[in-house]
Amino acid sequence: MKHICLNEIQMQYKLQNYKELYQKVLSLIQNEEIKPVKASGKNGKKPALYNEYWIIENKEDNSKYIEELSYLFVPMISTHYYLNHIKQYQEDRKWVLLLNQYLKTNRSELEIPKAMNERSFEIWHREKFLKEEQGKKILKRCGISVEELNLYETTEPLSYYVHTRETPQNMLIVENKDTFYSMRKRLLSGDNQILGKTIGTLIYGAGKGILRSFHDFALCAEPYMREKENVMYYLGDLDYEGIYIYESLALLFHEECKIEVFTEGYLKMLEEAEGIGEEQLPPMKAGQNKNISTQFLQSFPKEKAEKMQKILQNGKYIPQEILSIEDF
Repeated sequence: MKHICLNEIQMQYKLQNYKELYQKVLSLIQNEEIKPVKASGKNGKKPALYNEYWIIENKEDNSKYIEELSYLFVPMISTHYYLNHIKQYQEDRKWVLLLNQYLKTNRSELEIPKAMNERSFEIWHREKFLKEEQGKKILKRCGISVEELNLYETTEPLSYYVHTRETPQNMLIVENKDTFYSMRKRLLSGDNQILGKTIGTLIYGAGKGILRSFHDFALCAEPYMREKENVMYYLGDLDYEGIYIYESLALLFHEECKIEVFTEGYLKMLEEAEGIGEEQLPPMKAGQNKNISTQFLQSFPKEKAEKMQKILQNGKYIPQEILSIEDF
């Protein structure tokens, strides 16, 4: 039966300190890969270890994998985890080798940003690999972050209706689908005004989806839409979530464009709500984030802002759908 000393164990597994060595030795003993040579005595450290260990021969020979991990991989891949978890390496080996081969021969490709699914297929020949739990874990075990792969996640394309491409123009983001279709129908009828304001382009926000879609605005928007002289407006439900979407959008993209509140729309919604009475308004959906700033309400006259605030505090909300094509 062969034996191995502590220094050899530390070198073989590339352990950085005594704590790692101690844990590794305990793991090898627990897995019945080694057992102490008691006659060798202890090393005098705390916690103490025996100086030498018998290698249990009937265990699976992992030398092939240890050698592979020690010498085969590019520096970008950390092998520390797998050297301490050989069985996991055997399970992941196919995918780790593909990653290593890609980094060895095609690392220059990382200079070009690519969509997550494209990069995933490029490396592992599976377009969904990085979105699956296994792919995320393997990347983490290799000590590589998603950012190092220079990829981006794709969003739903921005949906919009172009009434005119003339600039400068007013563009209106609408939170809900029904309101978008009704406003589009009005613009298609030949009238370019909605609640007295001339609108050139109508954008469907899809609720919080607009926060993701707008990340690609500079890439997917037509050139006329990116003109600095244009004015962007937002109209959503009058509830905490709708206000949160507006304030988040305005904050996140203030460098690209200024996004203003479509006050005409909200004031018309408030007018309609007053007509039916607050008690008839629907209850606000539970669990909404009430952590909004004063930015939204400051867009309105004080009296109107106080009425809106009262509705919200009473747990009610005004949906966009309170308006229809006749109002526009």
